[in-house]
Amino acid sequence: MTSLIIGQGGMPSTPTKKQSVINPVLIPKGEHPVTFADISDNTLSVLRRLNAKGYEAYLVGGCIRDKLMGKTPKDFDVATNATPEQVKECFRNCRLIGRRFRLAHIVFGRDVIEVATFRGHHEDVNANAEENKTQVKGRRGNQVDDVLAKQDQQGQLLRDNVFGSIEEDAERRDFTFNAMYFSAKDQSIIDFAGGMSSIKEKKIELIGDPATRFREDPVRMIRAIRFSAKLGMSIPAEVGDQIKELAHLLANIPPARLFEEVLKLLVSGCGLRTFHLLHEYGLFTQLFPQLAPLLIDDTCREMKLVEKVLKNTDDRLNNEQRVTPAFLYAAFLWYPVEERTQLIMSESGVAHQDAFNIAVGEVLHRQTQRIMIPKRFSMPVREMWQLQLRLPKRFGRRAYQTLSHPRFRAAYDFLLIRGEIEGGDLHELGEWWTEFQEVSPERRKDMITELRKDASTPKKRKFNKKRKAN
Repeated sequence: MTSLIIGQGGMPSTPTKKQSVINPVLIPKGEHPVTFADISDNTLSVLRRLNAKGYEAYLVGGCIRDKLMGKTPKDFDVATNATPEQVKECFRNCRLIGRRFRLAHIVFGRDVIEVATFRGHHEDVNANAEENKTQVKGRRGNQVDDVLAKQDQQGQLLRDNVFGSIEEDAERRDFTFNAMYFSAKDQSIIDFAGGMSSIKEKKIELIGDPATRFREDPVRMIRAIRFSAKLGMSIPAEVGDQIKELAHLLANIPPARLFEEVLKLLVSGCGLRTFHLLHEYGLFTQLFPQLAPLLIDDTCREMKLVEKVLKNTDDRLNNEQRVTPAFLYAAFLWYPVEERTQLIMSESGVAHQDAFNIAVGEVLHRQTQRIMIPKRFSMPVREMWQLQLRLPKRFGRRAYQTLSHPRFRAAYDFLLIRGEIEGGDLHELGEWWTEFQEVSPERRKDMITELRKDASTPKKRKFNKKRKAN
């Protein structure tokens, strides 16, 4: 195992063994824009306490990248040579989480500082699984845990709790701009992999072989797309080619993890740009396999709906308005529900309402197999869909009942978008509901009366005359 020795002032000295990361560069205070003023007080407290206890501790990752790109850092991550258990000994307000990646969370009220131990190399760990097992303390006493590091046949990391030096940690990171470490001791930055150059060139560059990195964690492909869209960074051809080739590996990612990652993608203020990149590199098919086949070209209604919804979402976020993921899922899965409804009706001959209810359950079930949708979002999705069937029914008290529904506003907004795309009766229906909300109670009564007058008069039933008895 190689090691990088940090001397006075955080300057890397020559390792005693073969150096694994080429040319780490020290950027002293004053030659970069990151200062203590950019770092939260709680984060500084964590860094300083770990240093005071004799451990190395650095600010690392996105917060440094964002500041170097002129953005305001929001999330602060700490990397240290202290093990999770040692971190917990330093902080009473610490909790250890995760088995796949063991982490320490330092809790300050609602503020949580994530502390990760330097990751090391783990070659041939699967070949020596028995030798790499460790004893951990469980509720039932000492028990044998799984191997500290483990990969599947595709190369995906299933477990990564092999700890090492700062140099190894830098080499194990995904993108070059995430291998930059800020020291609280002297406010210097150690750039291990040319991250500063990547930022200046606005280029997504991985540390090491892109295919290997993506196989270790396929979610990195999603992150590459997110950084490209959010930060305006280009994706080199060699990276993009590997994303297209390995996109299918996203099927191996747990649905719960993909839910969080997709939220970051689509609710970031640049969702439309993100969608186009996902579609271009073949990742959207893996995330929304029921919708993707319907996106046949740029002019189809399905594509127009997705683009319109994401454009509206971006506008709301950029205007600091609230959005809900439920609206996005309702829009993305609406046409698959419609298509499935028609198929069930043609195959089974059931009524539209029954076929629709069956289709809703099937489409949501299939989607949750790929991306988990928590109940707090899936229930509003169902309600918005059911209201699409109720909105055309406005006679009597129905219009008032629909108007008072908790999901009416979301369903109405969705109706307007559908009407804008499909036109015809949907557009007229949207205009009717817009007026119905704005007028006086007396005018509302008149609008419902006018609907009855405009409705076609039902034909009278014809009865056969009784035959006279002979």
